[in-house]
Amino acid sequence: MIHYHGTPITPNEILLKALRGRHFCVSYIRPDQLNMVKIIGQSLMFDNGAYSAWKTGKKLDWNKYYNFVEANLNIHTDFAVIPDIIDGTEEDNNTIMRQWPFSKDYGAPVWHLHESYKRLHTIAYLGYRRICFGSSGEFAKISTYLWLKRIEDAFNMLCPNGGQPPVAIHMLRGLSLSGSAFPFSSADSTNIARNHNKFNSIGEVIEMANRIDGANCPSKWCTTRFLDSSFSLDKCNWDELWQKERKA
Repeated sequence: MIHYHGTPITPNEILLKALRGRHFCVSYIRPDQLNMVKIIGQSLMFDNGAYSAWKTGKKLDWNKYYNFVEANLNIHTDFAVIPDIIDGTEEDNNTIMRQWPFSKDYGAPVWHLHESYKRLHTIAYLGYRRICFGSSGEFAKISTYLWLKRIEDAFNMLCPNGGQPPVAIHMLRGLSLSGSAFPFSSADSTNIARNHNKFNSIGEVIEMANRIDGANCPSKWCTTRFLDSSFSLDKCNWDELWQKERKA
């Protein structure tokens, strides 16, 4: 599993001393530290900024995003998130997905959790190397019971007999699910960017980053129905569950 740390992470000293050599997520609307992470990062992914735009009511110029991506595709770039409209219709998102001007190797379309499983199944087999799960609608808050149940059902649909998903799954804003039973191949979050100032030293930030990067998800899904109304993420022993399901 690849753990992408969202930038900017300020002051620059935190980025340079605590996160050198890791993987980074750079947002199109906040490329402040792009030149720095090109030098110190193992690899990069580019976020299209749709979530931030949705939260603030801004409209993005996707042609400018395409130019931004094109200028940076060959610099340790794993992929870029294809433009999406979080509160748009499925047809809106299908239309904008088809306008992607680059190779499917570099683009990752978004399936929003409020959208149909039919759309998820469709984009999983369009030839992209990776697709993204995006929290939205009644599933906008990550790690609620409703959200977890939706993710569980999505993997049961993609992998009805268990095993490896048909396409790599990236969880947007999902590093809190590192180490869970869900087979995410990668995830990103701004956890360190938002919380590092709660610590007293660079060493503590490094420990936080190590904890995040040291928790992986399985590569395969074990078809299951482990969630019920009494499920609590905080009390869940993911390691015990993972071992149990691997033996199933």
